[in-house]
Amino acid sequence: MTSEPDKTLIQQFAYRFGEPPAFHEATAGDDTLAYLAGRRCHRRYLDRPVDTALIETLAAAALCAPTKSDLQHRDIVIIEDPSVRQDIEGLFAKDSWMSKAPAFLIFCGNNRRQRQIHEWRGRPFVNDHLDAFFNAAVDAAIVLATFVVAAERLGLGCCPISELRNHSGRVSEMLNLPDHVFPVAGLTLGWPADEGRVSLRLPLEVTVHKDRFNDADLQRHMDAYDARRAQIQPIAKQRFADEEDYGTQTPYTWSEDKARQYLKPERADFGAFVRAKGFKLE
Repeated sequence: MTSEPDKTLIQQFAYRFGEPPAFHEATAGDDTLAYLAGRRCHRRYLDRPVDTALIETLAAAALCAPTKSDLQHRDIVIIEDPSVRQDIEGLFAKDSWMSKAPAFLIFCGNNRRQRQIHEWRGRPFVNDHLDAFFNAAVDAAIVLATFVVAAERLGLGCCPISELRNHSGRVSEMLNLPDHVFPVAGLTLGWPADEGRVSLRLPLEVTVHKDRFNDADLQRHMDAYDARRAQIQPIAKQRFADEEDYGTQTPYTWSEDKARQYLKPERADFGAFVRAKGFKLE
């Protein structure tokens, strides 16, 4: 995305959040804010491969991202073997849009290297608790976000896939992930077949706090967001609409959709998977 006038940037933020933030005049030629304000996920791709060297270059750029205390507890697995890709696609719904993506990557948290370093240096690993898992998960998420930005700036489209964690054990086996290495998310990658859609976000009053957390007025802001999103970006498919307990609602709002999304158990075995990988979560 090329740089856009400041007015357009304000309009982009206003469209995304309902109200723009306090305006800060960007430096001349800086289009980063305009790109971020207008960025979007892509789930439809051209039938055009993404060069392997380009993917590896993007991976290198992403791995330049911040990492907790320079520990570098994150790895990227680029899926190239057609049989491995087919096995992974088999975890998702038949004819899923994910199978049509030219490239697929998996971002992993890796606390194994840290433990190997301790072993090689003859130092005890004394921080064997929740933080070891948490640091690796956050490191992987930061690299994933950085990869997305790098790819999109070159004209590629991406979509992170958290559904991968529904099958953490299977994915771990497919990728031969050892103890203390675990999948955080997948990522589809390709040349976009359409412009995608800018998803509306919660008002900044809800998600940006000053000095102290405050959600005293959350319901009012949520109601306004629900109404605005239902008008501008109505959700096409209502979850569990054919089930007696749920049915259909008009309008069908974002908060109703999110409430339904978490009505049924999902990834209830993830904690057991993480412990089986050798992590202690106390």
